[in-house]
Amino acid sequence: MPFYNRQQLPHGTPSWIPDGESFFITINCKERGENQLCTEGTGHPLLEAAKFNHDKHIWCCRLILLMPDHLHAIIIFSNTPGMKKIVTEWKRYVARETGVNWQRDFFDHRLRDHNRIEEKADYIMKNPVRKGLCKKPEDWPWVFRPVAKVD
Repeated sequence: MPFYNRQQLPHGTPSWIPDGESFFITINCKERGENQLCTEGTGHPLLEAAKFNHDKHIWCCRLILLMPDHLHAIIIFSNTPGMKKIVTEWKRYVARETGVNWQRDFFDHRLRDHNRIEEKADYIMKNPVRKGLCKKPEDWPWVFRPVAKVD
C-alpha cells in the first residue's frame, strides 16, 4: 500500500482578489483532543500576539476565538506579503513564545459577502457553547474581537 503524503495547501491570494477581503481561518494544534490553547500561560500570550498584529496593521483581525486544540478567526490580509507568510510567521512566533505545537498548515476560506461574514462569526462565537465549554457565547473568555460588529 503506498504511503500518502499530504500536499501543502497553497494559501496564495490570487491577484484578482482585492485587498480588504475577509477570510475564515482555522489553525489546529498538532496534538488534538487536549487543552493546549485555553490556559493562562498560552491563551493570553496568543491573544496578545493576535492583538499586536492587529494594532500594527499586519492584519485586520475581526475575530479570533481559541478552543482547546484549535482556533478560528476572521481576518483581513493584505496581498503583500500575503496570508501564508503572515500566518506562518505568527504561528512561528506563538510557538516560540508559548510552546504550542501547530499542525503544518491551516484552513482558509474567503468570505465573499457580509452575510457569510456574519454566519461565520456566529458559528465561531457559538463553538464553545456547542462543545459544552460554556453556556453562552459571551461567557467564553478566550476571544479577541476588536470590532464590535463584524461587517
